[in-house]
Amino acid sequence: MAKRCRVGVVGCGFFAQNHLHSWKSLRDQGVDLVAVCDLSQSLAKTTAQAFSVHGVYKDMAAMIAQEDLDLVDIVTQVNSHKTLVSLALDAGISTIVQKPFGTSLTECEEMLAKANSTAQFLAVHENFRFQHPHLMVADILASGRIGAPTWGRIAFRTGYNIFAGQPYLRDEERFILTDVGVHVLDMARVFFGEVSYVSAELQHRIPDVAGEDTATVMLLHTSGAVSVVECTYASQQTPDPFPVTLVEIEGTKGGLRLGADLRLTVSSNGHAETLNADAPVLDWAERPWHIVQDSVLATCHHIFECWKAGIPASVSAADNIKTYALCDAAYKAAFERVSIKPAH
Repeated sequence: MAKRCRVGVVGCGFFAQNHLHSWKSLRDQGVDLVAVCDLSQSLAKTTAQAFSVHGVYKDMAAMIAQEDLDLVDIVTQVNSHKTLVSLALDAGISTIVQKPFGTSLTECEEMLAKANSTAQFLAVHENFRFQHPHLMVADILASGRIGAPTWGRIAFRTGYNIFAGQPYLRDEERFILTDVGVHVLDMARVFFGEVSYVSAELQHRIPDVAGEDTATVMLLHTSGAVSVVECTYASQQTPDPFPVTLVEIEGTKGGLRLGADLRLTVSSNGHAETLNADAPVLDWAERPWHIVQDSVLATCHHIFECWKAGIPASVSAADNIKTYALCDAAYKAAFERVSIKPAH
């Protein structure tokens, strides 16, 4: 009988609930959720009861010492990532960390270096590429149906109050690009390939938020394709497309468009077809979050299967650092832009 995978989850807050449900959903495939950890002892206990988990901890080091873990899933605020990842890797435990990977590119590089030096499995929970509509887009591109991609627009634009569930984001000096930009920039890499040039503009449109709440980034890909990546929590559009990411791609033989209604229109050789790109609603999910919740399960499943096979995940630390580098480059580009003098 194959060895079962014993998982411990660190962080029991707002988004971690999706991770917890996902690991429980993978029980029949060989996963046992055996421990939870949170700085709030009461939250950890409540979570353990809700998910029938026996191990309850306030300190991750104690969890590692007392539980025979195969995988640690770190779903905490970014300023804790490096310390917690280092603890897990030093203990020889395969590790998953929530995005954003770290607080800086240097910090991400240090975590990757530690994983490489210890030959440990390290993945970043980048779930947007596993959203059902995005998987459909990737499949269409891979099929060659619209030819080689030449131009695209990927836009996550919403006025959703993200601060209600994650109030600490108001104080992040680097906000939208590291919170949502990592997702949409990652999709640009998946759809169009690696990047050779970045330009960007950042805006502050929401009062009392420390960092930028809107970013518009243009990428020149090594393939020659150009993509425009947009993300904002300051949109005033009605109806609000949250949490759908809008996608438009033009290729050498056609194009595609993913709308807020989750209808995916594909045109090629003068003919157009509209497909239903909606995701299934899992038994623990709810609309409109089901798109995200389904992708969390798909991401956990992918990472688990790669861990089991002894191969890096497609969302490995080595891969994700390329996306993080794009965020870093976008910040630099926004502050180093060339001014145009008005004509006289």
